[in-house]
Amino acid sequence: MSIVLTPFARARLFPGERRANTIQDCTPETFERHLNEVPPLEVLDGYAPFCKLHVHRNWTSTRCLTMPVTNDNRHLLRSAYEARTRDELPVLVRWFEGVEPPVAGYFVVILYSREQLAKEGVAIAADWGVVGCLYTAQPGEIPMAPITMMRNALGVEEGGSGVPLDREAYRRSVEFWENNANWRP
Repeated sequence: MSIVLTPFARARLFPGERRANTIQDCTPETFERHLNEVPPLEVLDGYAPFCKLHVHRNWTSTRCLTMPVTNDNRHLLRSAYEARTRDELPVLVRWFEGVEPPVAGYFVVILYSREQLAKEGVAIAADWGVVGCLYTAQPGEIPMAPITMMRNALGVEEGGSGVPLDREAYRRSVEFWENNANWRP
């Protein structure tokens, strides 16, 4: 099985101007090579048959992607309408500023099959393409954000995958994201 970084993931995980909340101490090529040479600790099913999650121990100084919202840090939450790409519509997002999360214990690498990526207009020369990566304290998945689930349900033309909304998964996502938030330097 071969794995490559998709252009979307490369830009988000390894931006031209490095940020503290992206993958650290690693180049895109080193990351890709590691995924192809080191077997994952675990392979989890994703939200659809074309999606798999590979759990790897974090070999870098990359910090956890999310932090719990507490009474002590709630005042550090910020929000804005943002789009991930120029083609997507902006959606409401929130994040912490002025916090330093712990170093992540794990990378949960989100993979899409070559066939699904082709449906979304992305051609890859591998079996699987990385579309994202979660940096977590525990070796498991962080629920997809509610807005990402909605975008996916809207279809490929709106930046999604065309997978219908799962109401129970959506409720679990809301419960998690009401009590946790991403962070930015």
